[in-house]
Amino acid sequence: MTETAMPYTHLGEALATDYFLIRQQFTATEWERFIAVRRFVDTEVLPVINGYWERAEFPRALVPRLAELRIVGEDIEGYGCPAMSPMESGLVHMELHRGDGSLGTFVGVQAGLAMKSIAMLGSPDQKVRWLPAMAKLEKIGAFALTEPMHGSDSVALETSARRDGRNWVLDGAKRWIGNGTIADVIVVWARSAEDGQVKGFLVESAMPGYHASVIEGKGCARAVWQADIRLDSVRVPDESRLPEANSFKDTARVLVSTRAGVAWAALGHAVAAYDTALTYSKQRKQFGKPLCSFQIVQERLVKMLAAVTAMQLYCMQLARLAGAGMLTDTIAGLAKLHNTRTARQVIAEARDMLGGNGILLDSHVIRHMTDIEVLHTYEGTETMQTLIVGRDITGVGAFA
Repeated sequence: MTETAMPYTHLGEALATDYFLIRQQFTATEWERFIAVRRFVDTEVLPVINGYWERAEFPRALVPRLAELRIVGEDIEGYGCPAMSPMESGLVHMELHRGDGSLGTFVGVQAGLAMKSIAMLGSPDQKVRWLPAMAKLEKIGAFALTEPMHGSDSVALETSARRDGRNWVLDGAKRWIGNGTIADVIVVWARSAEDGQVKGFLVESAMPGYHASVIEGKGCARAVWQADIRLDSVRVPDESRLPEANSFKDTARVLVSTRAGVAWAALGHAVAAYDTALTYSKQRKQFGKPLCSFQIVQERLVKMLAAVTAMQLYCMQLARLAGAGMLTDTIAGLAKLHNTRTARQVIAEARDMLGGNGILLDSHVIRHMTDIEVLHTYEGTETMQTLIVGRDITGVGAFA
């Protein structure tokens, strides 16, 4: 499904990792979208992203180009959104993460979490106000669910919302909130004091009492900023409450589609690592011969290709099920579990095959090796996905 990421290649070359000829199943529109994002990644992202990553600097210069590509908004129809098919959305996630996990995370938060929350759960006025500007990246969004003491146990959130006349007053703290320091609007999930249910609110960053600070010292996804957020009696008008977000089940509806996107994103990281290892093995000579001429190297490459191909087939089926309205949280969870675990293995193999060069940013692999840890953790850890799927197949819950 891809070409090599290092060195940069031409689009006319064979797509080396499409061993099962999956591209033949793409529609013309899906193929064009794939090629457009691939070209952007190869010519504009890969040449500059290492510097941003090393400096822990958000690549603001790339944001206008993302808007021009019209890839922000996933399958949302209208409001200036691209109304992509599940396959198109998946390919976009894959390619962005093939370039860089930070950039992919930024778009995933913007479109998959913040915009999807408004599109699925918001009022007509909220959609008109926010979605067109967010699709153009004129307004940035964030999704504030995770709390300092509640990561995997997100349903136990403590951030509170109480009515005060025509307003809601929010108090609490959130952690690991992507885009939280640069967002114009933040989808904040809080527990209502009235009925104890989780509700969603559109908090504007300019509102008094909203405080966000960048979490420093990250070793992963360094070119995107996660935030610690504090909500000190933030007053939100009732018209900024998401009217269709009335329980955690509504929150979970948003998370199902984004979890599938994580499986695609993991594929992008794995493809980048495999392509790099394959190219390196052909160019690097040891003991007078190219690395690829050694049996053990060929064996490792074949195992990596088999793993990547399995990930591709998982993603293809996710897209089909999503298009048919049959994608469930457990199916998305199993795919997320499989692909993030498999990507970690493929990337570790590639890093080892590159020897000392594998730890240099110039090879890109070490960046993918650290960034995959983000995907491995967020949207539900491997452990949580295992327990959720385990409950589904056995009928017995092994956790509270």
